[in-house]
Amino acid sequence: MARLSPALPGAIGLVAVAPAAMAEADWTYYALVAELTPTVHQRYEPTIAVAQNRSGFREKQVFFQDYSSRGSEQMYLALLESVSSGKRVRVFVTGECGVNGYSRISAVGIRP
Repeated sequence: MARLSPALPGAIGLVAVAPAAMAEADWTYYALVAELTPTVHQRYEPTIAVAQNRSGFREKQVFFQDYSSRGSEQMYLALLESVSSGKRVRVFVTGECGVNGYSRISAVGIRP
């Protein structure tokens, strides 16, 4: 029977209680919304053609916001306006990484 290293149970415990991935929070540069996807998973997912996303997460151009978050409806409407008008937007990434490596957003800015 194989014996576990004394450090192994402690390492397993650290992995089990590790917090969600966090990174730098900041505004993206202005860019066009390539796609706006409402989902059945209680969130919407905008794809924005940004050149840089300082969060450093795997998906650089896909973001998410929960429907239940304060202000989420106004952010969705701003993103929808961008899609229909061709106006550029920027989003504030919170530094929180969600499912699939998407960055959570907490604000949307829109400009002509």
